[in-house]
Amino acid sequence: MSSLTLGKSTSAAEVTHVSSHGVWVLAQGEELFMSYKDFPWFQEQPLRSILLVQESSNGHLYWPEIDIDLTLEIIKNPERFPLKAK
Repeated sequence: MSSLTLGKSTSAAEVTHVSSHGVWVLAQGEELFMSYKDFPWFQEQPLRSILLVQESSNGHLYWPEIDIDLTLEIIKNPERFPLKAK
């Protein structure tokens, strides 16, 4: 008897909350906070664009309408990645 190959994960990334302070996103069973101070690109975006998030690959989140691609490592540790696009 052999083990079956696991299928595609059914839990997709999702934005769980947006406030005047930042955005909360749920990915891989963790809820992470992205402050506008560390992730300023989200602050002036329409809610529809923020809510449309995809897990493009394991540990990579992508917001197609605003062309933002972030790893979970960047979200968890923004101080390690001080350079920000303008």
